[in-house]
Amino acid sequence: MLNLKLNKVERQKAIQKAFAETPFATDEQMAQKFKVSIQTIRLDRLELNIPELRARIKSVAQSEWTNTVKALPIEDIIGEVIDLELNKKAISILEIETKHVFSRNKIARGHHLFAQANSLAVAVIDDAFAVTASSEVKFIHQVTVGDRVIAKAQVQGEDEKGYTVIKVHSYVEQELVFIGDFHMYHSSK
Repeated sequence: MLNLKLNKVERQKAIQKAFAETPFATDEQMAQKFKVSIQTIRLDRLELNIPELRARIKSVAQSEWTNTVKALPIEDIIGEVIDLELNKKAISILEIETKHVFSRNKIARGHHLFAQANSLAVAVIDDAFAVTASSEVKFIHQVTVGDRVIAKAQVQGEDEKGYTVIKVHSYVEQELVFIGDFHMYHSSK
């Protein structure tokens, strides 16, 4: 948190640097950091030609991973991929919208959380053909409309059948909401 009030030019330079260092920060997080209103951050972003969060995520994902992900097209991954190291780890973000929740209670349908985790597990495999052989999932906490689900996939190694095991943990804020163990078959096996 910055302690002193910056003039507009200084603030915009600092905001530009902050977005360059943490491109997936929200306007709300930047407003807290710089002790200004969210509207001020949005106006500064506009003046600096810094796109909104969704556009920044999509831009990074398309430019860095379009030619990297082999098992499925990047647009088939549920959520926006923000980090990917093939055969090691991957991270995606899914913004929970009205279309993802039950109309009665606004709780996210489980198949969306599963789809985010499963597609991330497929994407992390460095192979043109990868499918889920089996999975074991656990829903820890309910997710509601407006939540941002961050799924983190980590390759664990191989199981006794030779399938690649990928563990996915999904979070809202820092709270664990979903765990999945995915056993992946791929053609190089």
